Amino acid sequence: MNKEEIKQIIPHRDPFLFLDEIHELESLHHAIGIKYVEADDYYFKGHFPGKPVMPGVLIIESLAQVGAVILLSHPDHKGKIVYFTGIKNAKFRRSVVPGDKLVLECTLTKLRSTFGFGAAKAYVDGNLVCEAEIAFAIGTQ
Repeated sequence: MNKEEIKQIIPHRDPFLFLDEIHELESLHHAIGIKYVEADDYYFKGHFPGKPVMPGVLIIESLAQVGAVILLSHPDHKGKIVYFTGIKNAKFRRSVVPGDKLVLECTLTKLRSTFGFGAAKAYVDGNLVCEAEIAFAIGTQ
């Protein structure tokens, strides 16, 4: 799915929508998203001038948005919102820079009525750049 189709599922909008595509989606289980890291992305103006690096927290947010797509693509959750509620064991293994294609993979590991937990990994050129365990709460808008 493209960015416009993603916007039909999750409420995020620019400048805080960090997904360009979803390549694979199994509702309530797994998804793979793509973020094309561009030199003109707004955060590079200050992080860091002359040596642009995508902030780790935005990589984590990108992964969480993939998790939100997994949850909100299910018909029972249509019209709801997903809150990012927790992160554990985050590790950053390599810098993400302009020109990179960030491949974002999230798998739900547990889902209770209004809470979900996932394993998330981000890759560039097949190399792991970030991984974390993330938690979500499903609420109403």
